[in-house]
Amino acid sequence: MGGERLILRRGQLFSLRLSFNQPFQPHRDHITFVAETGPEPSELLGTRATFFLTQAQRRDVWSVSDFSADSTSLHVSLFTPASAVIGHYTLRIEIAQHQGHRMTYPLGTFILLFNPWSTEDDVYLPSEILLQEYLMQDYGFVYKGHERLINSWPWNYGQFEKDIVDICFEILNKSLYFFRNPAKDCSQRNDVVYVCRVVSAMINSNDDSGVLQGNWSEDYSRGTSPLEWNGSVAILRQWSAQGGKPVKYGQCWVFASVMCTVMRCLGVPTRVVSNFRSAHNMDGNLTVDTYYDRNAEMLPTQKQDKVWNFHVWNECWMIRKDLPPGYNGWQVLDPTPQQASSGLFCCGPASVKAVREGDVHLAYDTSFVFAEVNADEVVWLFEDGEAQEILAHDTSSIGKEISTKMVGSEQRQDITYSYKYPEGSPEERSVFMKASWRMLGQGRVPSPLLDLLGSRASRARPAQLQLHLARAPVWGQDLLLTLHVRRLRDGAHSGGPLRLEVRLCAQALLHGGGAREPLWKQTVHLDLDFGKGAYGAQGGPSRETSLGLGAGWGWSSQIGQPPPMRTQRTRMDSQMPIVAPLVPSCQWDSKIHWPLLLPYNSYRNKLTDEKLVRLSGIAKVEETGWSMLVLKDLSLEPPHLSIQVSETAQLGKALRVHISLTNTLMVALSKCTMVLEGSGLINGQIAEDLGTLMSGDTVHVQVDLYPSKAGPRQLQVLISSSEVKEIKGYKDIFVATAAAS
Repeated sequence: MGGERLILRRGQLFSLRLSFNQPFQPHRDHITFVAETGPEPSELLGTRATFFLTQAQRRDVWSVSDFSADSTSLHVSLFTPASAVIGHYTLRIEIAQHQGHRMTYPLGTFILLFNPWSTEDDVYLPSEILLQEYLMQDYGFVYKGHERLINSWPWNYGQFEKDIVDICFEILNKSLYFFRNPAKDCSQRNDVVYVCRVVSAMINSNDDSGVLQGNWSEDYSRGTSPLEWNGSVAILRQWSAQGGKPVKYGQCWVFASVMCTVMRCLGVPTRVVSNFRSAHNMDGNLTVDTYYDRNAEMLPTQKQDKVWNFHVWNECWMIRKDLPPGYNGWQVLDPTPQQASSGLFCCGPASVKAVREGDVHLAYDTSFVFAEVNADEVVWLFEDGEAQEILAHDTSSIGKEISTKMVGSEQRQDITYSYKYPEGSPEERSVFMKASWRMLGQGRVPSPLLDLLGSRASRARPAQLQLHLARAPVWGQDLLLTLHVRRLRDGAHSGGPLRLEVRLCAQALLHGGGAREPLWKQTVHLDLDFGKGAYGAQGGPSRETSLGLGAGWGWSSQIGQPPPMRTQRTRMDSQMPIVAPLVPSCQWDSKIHWPLLLPYNSYRNKLTDEKLVRLSGIAKVEETGWSMLVLKDLSLEPPHLSIQVSETAQLGKALRVHISLTNTLMVALSKCTMVLEGSGLINGQIAEDLGTLMSGDTVHVQVDLYPSKAGPRQLQVLISSSEVKEIKGYKDIFVATAAAS
């Protein structure tokens, strides 16, 4: 963290050797040590400590642990209590002599941090393996995408990089709490719960001069797209260099990753957690409503309630002395500004155990986190200005595949079990009702919609509809799917033909749960009959096309001076595959597989940077007028990077890295830029403009790195273009110490 500075963890001994210009006599020269932090140090507030050379060591206060003296020097060991305020300290001694003379000598400064190795610290974590992962590891992964296609996103935390510890305390010193009462704010920095809440509020800039400005508008022309960050270090340094002006821009995974850097730097074990299909339930009724029209178009809503494709937050490890026994351990902290907590945009700490048990009354913001992973989803058919019919009521679609990085591995760990009991189990429904009564009152059900659901007889579906991919969805290529329809026996349709009108719609899916205007539509008429086959009416589907909206993106980055690079281009000889026409597969067992083609030209320039598509269909039963819903979310894959290292990495020795990218898409990638980052491998960032990469071309880049830290390291590479923002890869590199000469 800095070999030229003294950085300590509370509850830890440290030693000093003092030299005097005249003989030192312990019985005559009375020495007092004074340690101070904050703008107005006070013993009453705990920001000033006074202790004596002859004082016996106590575990709960600042004290002298041991000392030895000779004629001109004093060797002394000092003890810092595990409850001390964290921060920048000054240390001085006062020497009083028999004649009444008193002299003061400054000894220097040091930084005091939380200490998860100390059994008396509130952040104590009794596992060296976990401490190496959640405190010492300076790189990791964030999980993004979709519950059925989860992508690992490498991130450079860089908490031990030069100046990061100072920036972390600068963040604390720019909080509203500090500006309102600096002395009181500093005095509360012995409390990890308090510090976490301050950091959670300061990572976003909704209330203050926080680190990041959120942006979900899809226009990032005045800053950097959230997809174009490789790590936290560049963000924190930019914020500090700008005098605390918020950095543009961040979204949930950026907020959480930066907070992970800050908390690990301050000494709190922290990890990044992703929740797929995460509810944003603002009205607290534990139900999120979604609306579709008859054409299967997902409609915008004025309600703030949404279902995010995924949401990312933090977990910090601590003892919760402010809660009843049993709620220690992992606590949810969420720096993404979603709603105010005690007047500021912050969230947590909420005990993960409290979330699992439905104890939503416990501090802080436990009810909000509970809804994020447990809310029910109700899907409505909306016509003539009002909701007409419930298409689906799903009690298990929210809070899927809750994920974090596995300890000591690059694999993803599913931790859904720590947030809730298995979906549909008696324990899960019992906890849900317990939380509902606490949030809504015992006299109310979780949602007025459930009254409507309960008042109707549970009607059976006459058919089952599913959408399946015919091949992997790759951005820049046509998307091939199949609509599977299977006839089901039920009381209302025990025999005879079943006629369905299936209206299908594709929309660009927004990260926050909404969707853009339709980019593709199709209508299919189907007849299904037991024993008489299943077939498409009128010999095939009827089609209609609707245009969507497009958007362009800029790209910018703050970079350092790159070392020389060599760039080379080659061309692929292979041609793009030709897609043969698809013919409906009619089977005589009341099933039909209907092919669907979503052409590249239909979605080109119409998706967001995250390349997510929602394909929805509403099948109307002509005999009854009832409707059925089918959904499929697609995450389109970008081209893949290749990163190769040709030799063993050694501290201080040149390491050549080979990077290549082949454009496998049907279109050129324009304005390509490459950014490299990696703590201990690169000081800051390295950037290179790659120009335009034509379809089928390959770009080769060679760069020499000079590792500055030994041990396991990770190199992150991001190639961004106007068409695709996140072509990202990483390479794990072990750096050996320099060989003995």
